[in-house]
Amino acid sequence: MTSPSLNKADAADTLTGGPRRRRVPRGGRGGGRGGGRGGAPLPLLLPALIGLAFLVLPLVALLVRAPWRSMPELLTSTEVWQALQLSLVCATAATAVSLVIGVPLAWLLARVDFPGRGLVRALVTLPLVLPPVVGGVALLMALGRNGVVGKWLDAWFGITLPFTTAGVVIAEAFVAMPFLVISVEGTLRAADPRYEEAATTLGASRFTAFRRVTLPLIAPGIAAGAVLAWARALGEFGATITFAGNFPGRTQTMPLAVYLALQNDPAAAIALSLVLLAVSIAVLAGLRDRWMTAS
Repeated sequence: MTSPSLNKADAADTLTGGPRRRRVPRGGRGGGRGGGRGGAPLPLLLPALIGLAFLVLPLVALLVRAPWRSMPELLTSTEVWQALQLSLVCATAATAVSLVIGVPLAWLLARVDFPGRGLVRALVTLPLVLPPVVGGVALLMALGRNGVVGKWLDAWFGITLPFTTAGVVIAEAFVAMPFLVISVEGTLRAADPRYEEAATTLGASRFTAFRRVTLPLIAPGIAAGAVLAWARALGEFGATITFAGNFPGRTQTMPLAVYLALQNDPAAAIALSLVLLAVSIAVLAGLRDRWMTAS
């Protein structure tokens, strides 16, 4: 007969046939060879370390070979300052263009079910895998002076886009906008659409519900996508040099300046590369909650 003073823990021990064992989390003490995250087999560890070295060693070499003493002089030269200023202005303008037309496109892909939506999504993401030089050639064929659309822009409005600062913005937006669209579409799919439906049942139009309800909900996703698009636009090279050329003060951005300096002044090329590296690190630091936290 069980004693009245038997507590819950003793009753549980009696029913299970003995005292409960406390679980030890995987990867903790005593993980050993087969303890989940406690160790890594040698056939996997060696390639992993080689892959890490393959990615990190060039960046370390860039820091080791950097002309630190002459860095202020190199970075304050007129050519470098013009390229940096133009890069910042064009990347910001390309990001603004991507926001204006990319966020509605992401909403269309996430919220509207229409025939051929998969094909449209594939076309939107195509610039991610398309070689940038091919993208520049495609822009020339579309918006060049004799292009499909460009000839009408030139004849009707006198607008010529190739080899201009506006051409740099267009080239950068072409390759950067898919990053924004993918990020915003993923955020929209994760957001609960019932809030929009509730707003529409209360009399709000679809656009008002999007502006008042959806935009505040997806603001973090828009911000992350905008940062990614800005960083991609800042580092764009292939489409820019093909569609806009490499004219100092007008179309020569930082990546183009690095390419030109590498032929004549390697020290200046390293200094410019360090600036772009610092920007990339800052972008990763800004997105650390999204990409740099362990799951």
